[in-house]
Amino acid sequence: MSGKSCRSRRSGANLLRPRVQVLVQDAAAGRFDIVLSESMDRLSCDQEEIAHVFKRLSFTDIKIVTLSEGPVNELHVGLKGMMGALFLKDFADKTRRALRGRVEAGKSGGGNAYGYEVVRRLDAENQPVRGERKIDPVQAAIIIRIFNDYAAGKSPPASAKELNREGVAGPSGTDWGPSAIPGNPGRGTGILNNELYVGRLVWNRLLHQGPRDRKAGLPPQPGKSWITQDVPHLHIVGDDLWKR
Repeated sequence: MSGKSCRSRRSGANLLRPRVQVLVQDAAAGRFDIVLSESMDRLSCDQEEIAHVFKRLSFTDIKIVTLSEGPVNELHVGLKGMMGALFLKDFADKTRRALRGRVEAGKSGGGNAYGYEVVRRLDAENQPVRGERKIDPVQAAIIIRIFNDYAAGKSPPASAKELNREGVAGPSGTDWGPSAIPGNPGRGTGILNNELYVGRLVWNRLLHQGPRDRKAGLPPQPGKSWITQDVPHLHIVGDDLWKR
């Protein structure tokens, strides 16, 4: 199993990744009797995941052999798992510092919001410039329409149904879902709660605690942890309309 390194987009921190689940399932079905890997961190950088995989494979008498460590035993699992966890923490800290610096410079801290396009250009050293956005005029008009309708008393579900009837694609490129417009005020999600539309970039609003965050939902951070930056070039909704 070649796998991907800890730096890959689908990080080893994601507990029981799909391909690892397939590996465990195939082991239980007796489809192989040994797992070969470049190193243990190619299987996972997460202590809990690698221990789980090792336990499941050992139960079916399947050995893990790596080029760097040779046959893997309990000692390897403990030591390498700890080293992988420390690497991930250090890498995550460096990434957050880089993202914070990007946000403080008025650029996106990751992902994109409805109403904006990603700016793709190269810097003086021919490297891609990351985090720059510009207003999408077509989507901006839909945003202003949603705000005007809400201020006039139209409910978000009614607006969503109307947009779907007209064939206007939602933020995901498909229909407008029930929560796309109202979102969650505490989490700052949804069209009506996105302060970027009034030129305020808010970062670090939600707390990422672990690999289950995506499914369980992220808890909001205390307001003192937020990073807020004025970005007037991304202003779509007028201040008066926002207040209404």
